Amino acid sequence: MIGPLSERQRVHWLRLCFTPHVGPVTFFKLLDRFKTPEAVIKALPDLTRRGGRINPLKVPTEAEMEDLIARHDHWGARIWLAGDPDFPALLKALDPPPPVIFSAGHLDVSTPLTCAIVGSRNASAVGLRFAGNIARALGERDVHVVSGMARGIDGAAHAASLDTGTIAVLAGGLDQIYPPEHKDLYNAIWQKGRLIAERPLGYHPSARDFPRRNRIISGLAKATLVVEASERSGSLITARFALEQNREVMAVPGSPLDPRSKGTNGLIRQGATLIESVDDVMEVLAHHHLGQEGQASLFEPGENDYAHGARDYDAMDKAVDRARETIADLLSPSPISRDELARVSDIPLPIVMAVLVELELAGRCEIAPGGQVRALYSDDFS
Repeated sequence: MIGPLSERQRVHWLRLCFTPHVGPVTFFKLLDRFKTPEAVIKALPDLTRRGGRINPLKVPTEAEMEDLIARHDHWGARIWLAGDPDFPALLKALDPPPPVIFSAGHLDVSTPLTCAIVGSRNASAVGLRFAGNIARALGERDVHVVSGMARGIDGAAHAASLDTGTIAVLAGGLDQIYPPEHKDLYNAIWQKGRLIAERPLGYHPSARDFPRRNRIISGLAKATLVVEASERSGSLITARFALEQNREVMAVPGSPLDPRSKGTNGLIRQGATLIESVDDVMEVLAHHHLGQEGQASLFEPGENDYAHGARDYDAMDKAVDRARETIADLLSPSPISRDELARVSDIPLPIVMAVLVELELAGRCEIAPGGQVRALYSDDFS
């Protein structure tokens, strides 16, 4: 499914994207096995039953997705599917990439030089000035700035890079302005920059959507700079995603007496590059290489965790049946990596992943894009 998609294929791709309990990891594992979204949708009833679900998943209809496409067209937004040739290369390099993103604005996001700037919402005056100066200087060097349009550091970085290239990643749909006081900034980014969202128009963000937004922020950039961050700041989540994505992490040191410097100073102790000027940032960008100009493959080379090539699916399904409850019993609300599950259970990773896909479809677990898995509890299975 990599390459130009027909209109019908795009509709089925979106149907699968917005089917409950089909997260990004499960989306691509299923697509790898069944090859097309339409084939995956046909297989869902059997897969969810195998996972222990009683009530069938509510798959969006073709008419609903056609309406979604029409609404975005009317609104002036683009829909990029991960199978599209022009899907942003840095996002396509993620494991897994977001299956769909929505976009509006006039900025070309295909540039290979991008840097994320994030930090405290309750930023100091010094932090705001530093973030703005760095963003402005990066723009003068043809580097686009990516951030999350939050209060504080994000807003300062966007405002300073409006005329040279800024990309705002939203936690809700493209029409959801958050925080409300950034309405003018939002309108300016739409006119001069680029708005990006993983959710469709009309979607109101909740707390769980902001970490997903942070993954897209770091995913769109070759490096992430944290200007100010407390020990429990969401900016540290963005930094962690950047590390998982094999991107560079940079941090601005601050006073040990300021709680907003605890997170950034901690990142530096852990190996993040200390940043004092735009020249430091440019040196990091110059030395970071992601494939050939960021043109990484959608899938990593080699055998996929779930299934690949001429695998014996009958034998695999029998192995999954034997392993399912063993894996389910090992899950808890506390996240655990899929590699750790394979080690503890002594079950091969491809079988563990196949089990997790069925359990997620059944609503019994959630697979995070970074590979962490946690148990969910629902009335939809016995």
